[in-house]
Amino acid sequence: MQEEVKVALVQTDLVWENPEQNRINLENKIKSISESVDIVMLPEMFTSGFTMKPKKVAESMDGATVLWMQNLASSSGVAITGSIVIKGNNNHYNRLLFVEPNGKIWHYDKRHLFTLAGEDKVYASGKSKVIIEYRSWKICPMVCYDLRFPVWARNAELYDLIFYVANWPKPRIDAWNALLKARAIENMSYAIGVNRVGKDGAHIEYSGSSAAYDVLGKQISSIPLNKEEIEIVTLSKKHLKSYRSKLKFLDDRDYFSIEN
Repeated sequence: MQEEVKVALVQTDLVWENPEQNRINLENKIKSISESVDIVMLPEMFTSGFTMKPKKVAESMDGATVLWMQNLASSSGVAITGSIVIKGNNNHYNRLLFVEPNGKIWHYDKRHLFTLAGEDKVYASGKSKVIIEYRSWKICPMVCYDLRFPVWARNAELYDLIFYVANWPKPRIDAWNALLKARAIENMSYAIGVNRVGKDGAHIEYSGSSAAYDVLGKQISSIPLNKEEIEIVTLSKKHLKSYRSKLKFLDDRDYFSIEN
């Protein structure tokens, strides 16, 4: 059992609807990480920014970005995760990929599509919650707008970490900060959010505020706002076990049935 995992939060700007350039930029950033890490987290739609033109940037599961992730994960010895636009079954998906160094791919399709931007008009909603098991850690992946829906994130599986990759706009960043902290507290798990910075092609501004919280809601990261930055945080099973044994709040949790 691996008692600790080190996670790199990559808070970065993205080149609008340009997968090739984003892959180049992100590969340079990932290769610049000097400390040994287990997981590298990239933002939502890291090859394109939050585009409502999926046909322009969509790839298949055997496309250039998936292959790039597999090769980079293998050569770096780390798992790499983030979401991209995937086409399949005559639909487009905002799909989070978690690629292990051995090439194994987990994927989660964003459940809650951002209707305010019309995401539901051009993407298909995911139907299944996913629990990744990696290096003896149970990990629950989520994407951006999912953060506003705590029932979907409810820790019925006793996961150790929930994380959100995002393009969360600057005007609503206070909600991001509050909800991410709340997900850690209510689920007695670590919670990590990785958000982008800069402006996208739709002139929407992002301030980052990527962060990691422990099971008590204490922030254990210090990434500055409005700046490209990579921060590495260490997560501990000892911390989880200690507080879950003392504070058995999860024993009193409600169970919900999600209807598709």
